[in-house]
Amino acid sequence: MSNAFFLLFCFTGDEPSLRPSWQFGDVYGLDPELLSMVPKPVCAVLLLFPVTEKYESYRQEEESKINSQGQKISSEVYFMKQTISNACGTIGLIHAVANNQDKLEFESTSALKKFLNESRSMAPEERASYLEKDESIRVTHECSAQEGQTEAPSIDEKVDLHFIAIVNVSGCLYELDGRKPFPIVHGNTTEDTFLQDAAEVCKKFMARDPEELRFTVVALSKV
Repeated sequence: MSNAFFLLFCFTGDEPSLRPSWQFGDVYGLDPELLSMVPKPVCAVLLLFPVTEKYESYRQEEESKINSQGQKISSEVYFMKQTISNACGTIGLIHAVANNQDKLEFESTSALKKFLNESRSMAPEERASYLEKDESIRVTHECSAQEGQTEAPSIDEKVDLHFIAIVNVSGCLYELDGRKPFPIVHGNTTEDTFLQDAAEVCKKFMARDPEELRFTVVALSKV
């Protein structure tokens, strides 16, 4: 089980940060029939995928291409870098929640909401540093490791699985990965087509490593 789900568990435990009107659920397949089974609306998708040599090669090519050609990023996108080892699930969850604050309901004592408010005007690198120092989020992350069904990896342990978030901000589909220097634009989207559009992004990850089976997709849906 990923630390994104552990973090969500801790946020919605004895001292909840989010009200349970939106919840993460498994996406069992990316074909239209299986996507139709996912509760709607969906406001974010998390993809867990293997970090392979093929992926790393593509990532470097992608970064070089964007640096050369440029891309337009909305100022409304909340993006942060990942500087804490083995915390990609936490970063993915923060990306999913931060870019849907107009839809999600927070408790008045929400540590996550407090973090988002205080880091609103920060640069991506500053948000990462602020997360390192934030006691409430750090404690929640530690809680997530303790509550999980699977032993969490140590800070120094090399992990070859990684989480990213896919979100819709102002009608644009964004891939948010704290390992990358900036958000990745994947074209236009709408609230009605978001899940299908996000699924197409996930399919591209899978197509780059057709021999790999270690892919998991979850959707943040209204229930």
